[in-house]
Amino acid sequence: HVFSTDQSRGVLHRAFSVCLFDSSTGEMLLQKRASTKITFPNVWTNTCCSHPLHGMEVNEVDGPEDVKDGSVKGVKAAAVRKLEHELGIPVGELPIENFKFLTRLHYWAADTVTHGEKSPWGEHEIDYVLFITVPTKDSITLKPHPDEVDDVCWVTQSKLLEMFADKDLLISPWFRLIANRWMIGGGENGKGGWWDDLDRTMNTDDFCDYENIHRFDPPTEHLGGGGDAGPWLDTKEAPSANGTVGDTVGDASKKQGAYGKIKTHKESKLSQLMHIDEVCSAISLLYINPLKSNLESDNIKKSFDTDDLAFCDDILCKVSRSFAAVIRQLPSELLVDVLIFYLVLRALDTIEDDMTFFASNEEKVKVLLAFHKTALVDPEWKMMGCGEGDERRLLEEFPKCHSVFAALREDSRRVISDITLRMATGMAEFVDKDLGQGTVDVQQYNRYCHFVAGLVGEGLSRLFSASGLEKPALATELHLSDQMGLFLQKTNIIRDYLEDYVDGRAFWPQTVWKKYSASGDLGYFANPATVEHETAALNCIDELVTDALELVPDCLSYLSKLRCAEVFRFCAIPQVMAIATLDKCYHNKDVFSGVVKIRKGMSCALINGTTDINGVHSIFHRFASSILRQAELSRKKGFEDPSYERTVKACTTILELTETEAKRSGSSVVGSTLMLSTAAVGCLTYKYPNGSNTTALTTAIASIGMFSLFKTSFMKYVGKKGVSSLMPASKLTEKK
Repeated sequence: HVFSTDQSRGVLHRAFSVCLFDSSTGEMLLQKRASTKITFPNVWTNTCCSHPLHGMEVNEVDGPEDVKDGSVKGVKAAAVRKLEHELGIPVGELPIENFKFLTRLHYWAADTVTHGEKSPWGEHEIDYVLFITVPTKDSITLKPHPDEVDDVCWVTQSKLLEMFADKDLLISPWFRLIANRWMIGGGENGKGGWWDDLDRTMNTDDFCDYENIHRFDPPTEHLGGGGDAGPWLDTKEAPSANGTVGDTVGDASKKQGAYGKIKTHKESKLSQLMHIDEVCSAISLLYINPLKSNLESDNIKKSFDTDDLAFCDDILCKVSRSFAAVIRQLPSELLVDVLIFYLVLRALDTIEDDMTFFASNEEKVKVLLAFHKTALVDPEWKMMGCGEGDERRLLEEFPKCHSVFAALREDSRRVISDITLRMATGMAEFVDKDLGQGTVDVQQYNRYCHFVAGLVGEGLSRLFSASGLEKPALATELHLSDQMGLFLQKTNIIRDYLEDYVDGRAFWPQTVWKKYSASGDLGYFANPATVEHETAALNCIDELVTDALELVPDCLSYLSKLRCAEVFRFCAIPQVMAIATLDKCYHNKDVFSGVVKIRKGMSCALINGTTDINGVHSIFHRFASSILRQAELSRKKGFEDPSYERTVKACTTILELTETEAKRSGSSVVGSTLMLSTAAVGCLTYKYPNGSNTTALTTAIASIGMFSLFKTSFMKYVGKKGVSSLMPASKLTEKK
């Protein structure tokens, strides 16, 4: 678990600590963690410490009701599994009903003793403490796994205290906390220590506390680490009962789940600047031909409350900066409808994503299913404390969104309410599903994507038609709308593998990834360390990328049916970003160690290329060609990809659909390349009086940039004038 400046105490996760005792002697079994372990190697600790996992055949996930009644069968099942794995104790020797759950503690500790004061490793856990006794030490089988355990020993209380006092021995910080706080001596509240009277501990609930999570900072030697973390849990900034820390409303650094807590693979600034055409595209998009916002149009100002609309616009930028500009460029007849549609669904999604706010899944389902009747009907409805950061602020100030929603046309309100109900129904279906190991199969994978993205596509199509900017028939293109949404959602799911896995809600279908995972666990692919490991990971992602590519023909078909230029661009921009992202993810091992993203300059170039269907076809042709080249190159290098033939077929289909535009633009690309090269060489070989290479290079870049901008404008005017069938909204309104 990485401790860094971005996540100073790592990512909070669940854990358990087992303490096993010989009831005939009162001795406790300790283990010495293997020297090969990354975190806390060579450390003496309690009998077994590990983590419950999502998606195991024997369920290891406990809900709030399981904690409340103390049953926690999921954590106990995980303990049985790991006691066998680490210590070789057969499952049958420790019945699950013999474990006693006592309480939970929230602690963190940087492994500074092993890795130094700037240690990148540590633990940050909600730790479930379990006790179990056996008649005698001879009644269990011990065969410690050498990769997990270096040594074991049975100790009395006095022996353990001697070990604690021995400066040459390393003791795990969590075990030291548990032992000193509860196990030995007077204990808390005068009840005595848990170890002092094992019979009372195991056979009564005198020591059980299922309601509270006890929070502790680590011993001073475990402060610091890669994020320079100091005392926290013993301060006023400690988490409250519902797990939030301080006032996170509107805090841009707070994102739900694992967002922002996983490494992002980025190219260096120098590398990005070397793509001169992309730099020029960024300049063009930012300063010369930016996406124009229509939010200030007169009819919008007259139709909606100014302050409430300003809030909606501001919160849109906060919860989705990438979508904000694309929505704002929509025509005034449609802009606010889509903006509110997005915010309503984002609010619903925030409720679904919060895994700690609700006391039970049943309560969450009730809120989801009633959302269209509460949030969209009651002008005062809001939800306090759910979500994090700006998403939480959206829910807490939702009456401002409702004000704008209520002022929309009736047909738009009807569409938004209908899609909200159907999406909530789909979300409710998945609330009780354990997604720690992904969806069960491709059918369930597609079904999930339909609920959270395909329905969005349908709703947008209906809003487009209701505005009069698109033909009524578009509202009936349910299949194409759905496939377009699935293409975007699957791309996000492929890219976000590690974030989703860490968050405990993953979506890669098991019928795909289990073909490649040697361990049978979705986490097998994270940070592949061997050639075989990496090969399996790449085979898996290549198949998933191919599955997404097979949706492209329907996406292109949908785009070809649009007639409004602004609507077309709204739909096309996410699509070209998706195909570029798939190209970035294909056969890329970086997906398994972080989040890969396309260059910002490339994003600008893609946006600039979405003014008509020809530009979009050219972009799809480019990236399909790139994926095909990667597949063929890997094949030549001896990489055996089970999905190779399927990948080739998907890419070839895209190339055939987009070939005409690619050929038409080919000659201009060759000519431009020659002219750019000539300009660059001329500038670089010119002898400046002061011999300055920097000046020459600057002039070359400037010349290339100026020519690139000129070429782009000229080609738009000469090469494409009169070709596009798209019309701006103003022209379509005039025709009506």
